[in-house]
Amino acid sequence: MLADFLKDYLPIILFLIIAIGLSVVFIAINYLASPKNPDPEKLSAYECGFEPFNDSRMEFDVRFYLVAILFIIFDLEIAFLFPWAISLGQIGIFGFISMMIFLFILTVGFIYEWKKGALDWE
Repeated sequence: MLADFLKDYLPIILFLIIAIGLSVVFIAINYLASPKNPDPEKLSAYECGFEPFNDSRMEFDVRFYLVAILFIIFDLEIAFLFPWAISLGQIGIFGFISMMIFLFILTVGFIYEWKKGALDWE
C-alpha cells in the first residue's frame, strides 16, 4: 500500500521539496547578500517620482471595481471552456447545448454592460 502511494506521488513530493528548498535558499541568499544601508531618500514615500499631493485613502471610482469584476467573470468563463472542450466527446449534445446556453447568458450580460457604458473609461 505504501509502495503504491510512493510510486504514484513520489515525483510530486520530490518536486515540492525541491521547490520549497530552493525558495528558502533564494530568500536566505537575498536576505544575507542585500545591502542594509537605508538613507532618507530610500525611506521616503514613493508616488511616481514626485511628492504625494493627496491622501492615499481617496475613493476610487466605482467603474474601476466594475471593470475588475467583469474581468473576473469573463476570465472564469474561459476557465470553464477548457474542461468543456476537452470532455466534449464524452458529454455529447447535452453538454454542447448546456455550454451554448451558458455562453448566451454571459453574452447577454456583456452586451447589457456595454450598452450601459460600464466599459467606457473616461
